[in-house]
Amino acid sequence: MPTAKVKKNLVIVESPHKAKTIEKYLGRNYHVIASKGHVRDLPKSQMGVDIDNDYEPKYISIRGKGSTIKELKAEAKKAKNVYLASDPDREGEAIAWHISHILGLDPKDMNRVAFNEITKDAVKAAFKEPRAIDMNIVDAQQARRVLDRLVGYSISPILWSKVKKGLSAGRVQSIALKLVIDREKEILNFVPQEYWTISSTFKKAEQKSTFNGDFYGLAGKKIDLNNNDDVKKILAKIDKKQPFEVTQVIKKERKRQAAAPFTTSTMQQEANKRLGYRTHRTMRIAQSLYEGINLGKGSVGLITYMRTDSKRIANVAKQEAADFIKSEFGDAFAAHNPKNFKNDGDAQDAHEAIRPTSAFRTPESIKDYLTPEEYRLYNLIWSRFIASQMNAAIYDTVRADIVQNDVTFRTTGSKLKFSGFTKVYDSNSEKNKDLPELVEGELVDLVKMSTDQHFTQPPARYTEASLVHTLEENGVGRPSTYAPTIDTIQKRYYVKLEGRSIVPTELGEIVNKLIEKFFPDIVNVDFTAQLENDLDSVEVGKKDWVKIVDAYYQPFSEELAKADDQMEKIQIKDEDAKFDCEVCGAPMVIKLGRYGKFYACSRFPDCRNTQAITKKVGVVCPKCGKGDIIEKKSKKNRKFYGCSNYPDCDFVSWDQPIARTCPNDGHFLVQKKTKKGLLVLCPNGDYREDQEESN
Repeated sequence: MPTAKVKKNLVIVESPHKAKTIEKYLGRNYHVIASKGHVRDLPKSQMGVDIDNDYEPKYISIRGKGSTIKELKAEAKKAKNVYLASDPDREGEAIAWHISHILGLDPKDMNRVAFNEITKDAVKAAFKEPRAIDMNIVDAQQARRVLDRLVGYSISPILWSKVKKGLSAGRVQSIALKLVIDREKEILNFVPQEYWTISSTFKKAEQKSTFNGDFYGLAGKKIDLNNNDDVKKILAKIDKKQPFEVTQVIKKERKRQAAAPFTTSTMQQEANKRLGYRTHRTMRIAQSLYEGINLGKGSVGLITYMRTDSKRIANVAKQEAADFIKSEFGDAFAAHNPKNFKNDGDAQDAHEAIRPTSAFRTPESIKDYLTPEEYRLYNLIWSRFIASQMNAAIYDTVRADIVQNDVTFRTTGSKLKFSGFTKVYDSNSEKNKDLPELVEGELVDLVKMSTDQHFTQPPARYTEASLVHTLEENGVGRPSTYAPTIDTIQKRYYVKLEGRSIVPTELGEIVNKLIEKFFPDIVNVDFTAQLENDLDSVEVGKKDWVKIVDAYYQPFSEELAKADDQMEKIQIKDEDAKFDCEVCGAPMVIKLGRYGKFYACSRFPDCRNTQAITKKVGVVCPKCGKGDIIEKKSKKNRKFYGCSNYPDCDFVSWDQPIARTCPNDGHFLVQKKTKKGLLVLCPNGDYREDQEESN
């Protein structure tokens, strides 16, 4: 007789890539398949929330997921047991709950498995302790989803009718937009304040080496120099031919501690600053590292779960890090009492901080298995974690006051005594600043002195990194929301990127003004932060999700009625383009579209001719000699330069060509902006000159 086929345990995860890795770890008695994210959600065609019936959500199967749902049901029917192993966060818990509903499982069954890292030990340990679906976590996710739907599907139609189609508003995205616009207003309204500095160079008698000092004050009291008259009064007190006296020397030892391992937001910030990665790119790469990379002997998860605001590290990971540090650098570098980094006030502690799954898996040892971007991000995560478990860097510092006629100059120096964590990761590179041995009472000579006028600078525009930091600092949003929020305000063309700076558009300013006027709570940082705290309370079972939603929606519904009645229709006027349509001869106009301004025929829709708005740089194309060089944007919004006669002429350059040729080989020259001004160079490397940038 044929042997009966042994039933396997079915494990359902979110990602197909993760499924392969986990099945390998669990062995032959398990079959692992993927739901490929959510399988049920609110319908796109309608609100999908029954406001009159405790805000009950109307879930439907997501379009396009039919075959996946069919596979899940078929596999579940023949399985011995079904385990739900979606991601260990709110979204993952909700996905597990939705799958249990589709498969007819009881949410109280002990079939929910969650792990913070995809390693053999972590996965096997998690399957030894399955639990029931946590409905408090599911309710917190439902509350957020329902609130976002109520806000988005209520305000967006009003914006469509009053402004233009394709617009949207949301709780977190509206605050992110307001932050960007408020910063732009600060910059525009900024009034520079004048201030001056006096810098001097000194030397000890009979020594050639010199050292610098800066004006501090009079008679030991700090004084600000607000104008040139203040400077003249100080200079009048100084006799340049007479020596200065060293009146005070203070020597100290200073310790600099390592930063905590990464949370989602700090990872996004550092990846943006150090690697130039945008938030969504960072999360995409981190997802890949978490789900697993094939290292030659099968796939393994390289980092812990990447959506977290906790700084906590598991004891076993601390011990492994200590062992690695001792073996690689010596006992003196390993922190003798492993650090417990304090979480921010509203941080959730469900997961660890982001760390490598093995301290001994160094970036260099697996570099050949990673793409360049994976290697760079893994190196950042690994280095930050290892550094967090190392001893402080120690500096010998000295501060000296140098005085003549009560005029005090101050000089400082520092020297690295013990490198500590900076051996691995230094987020604030600090160079040695050597001073000669100074003794109180000795005299030093003035070599030269200079005065400089300065003006205070306006605050910098937000970058993706600094915007994420501000959102987190204000308690707005959670780790999973930062990247999609920044993506959304760019896709709606409420903001645009200039280099790394986020700049509001005219459309963004119009929408923000309306939201501020008619829906003030939505852009109130404190109000939204409190709502986030309320959702966290739902997650731990302290508050009821329906009551939270109702308390938010009732005043919001009154604002909706007022906005629908009182918001005036805004006509975004077309500007005269000052040239005629090449198709029909009618005047062309400048229109504001979803992706910015463009030229369009004024006879639209009878004539649908459009053109992109281009900016000429005043240079004839060096390749064809006929077209103009114009600014263009790549799909990734990076500026480059091309010929206006494209596609007949395919000239392109990342650097701006100028109307001069190289004196050495006749090639066209390009210019680059630097901190000091403009750098003019030949692409062939035969010529280079520095210029001051004209105002």
